[in-house]
Amino acid sequence: MKFFIDTASLAQIKEAQDLGILDGVTTNPSLMAKEGITGTDRVMKHYVDICNIVDGDVSAEVIATEYDAMVREGEDLAALHPNITVKLPMTRNGVKAIKYFADKGIKTNCTLVFSAGQALLAAKAGATYVSPFIGRLDDVSTDGVQLIEQIRTIYDNYGYNTQILAASVRHPMHIIQCAEIGADVATCPLSAIVALFDHPLTAIGLEKFLADHKKAAQQQVASK
Repeated sequence: MKFFIDTASLAQIKEAQDLGILDGVTTNPSLMAKEGITGTDRVMKHYVDICNIVDGDVSAEVIATEYDAMVREGEDLAALHPNITVKLPMTRNGVKAIKYFADKGIKTNCTLVFSAGQALLAAKAGATYVSPFIGRLDDVSTDGVQLIEQIRTIYDNYGYNTQILAASVRHPMHIIQCAEIGADVATCPLSAIVALFDHPLTAIGLEKFLADHKKAAQQQVASK
């Protein structure tokens, strides 16, 4: 399973890249604003800065809602860097734009997906990625991970190449559950990814190994 980081923070992207486990980045206008990145020129430059850090797909979201404007904006984004994936919403115009970009060989990510039917439409239009928001479904007492399982079954039934990109991932158990079901990608905050490193038995074991090593070294010195 690929790991994408869901942020606009260059520092967090660099940290994940340095860990050697980063496959790509997703971001959106809200995450850009959180980092103080506003205005078209600054946003476009920031996408390029992200692409220069990570050797993988970087989802860049269109703001437009009308088809023609989506196409124009998406073409501008795709022209920024070969790593750019144009991120489009699950709407009628968004799906039409996905089909347009698929025919042009431009990668797309269909976002704000909350049902298997929506994921099916995105795949039929030729989306590179589909992004079911599992955390937001959990927030309304719906099993978000079960949606990933439904989409996996449908895509496998018909051989769709669209990759399932589990989004709105909140914690490390979401990552493990998505991996068990067969999601192609999980996009997560850095905190969820680094939490996978932690286990109390690992910490206890390492502490014991180091203590035993120190004791053996002291005994060796004392015996001389």
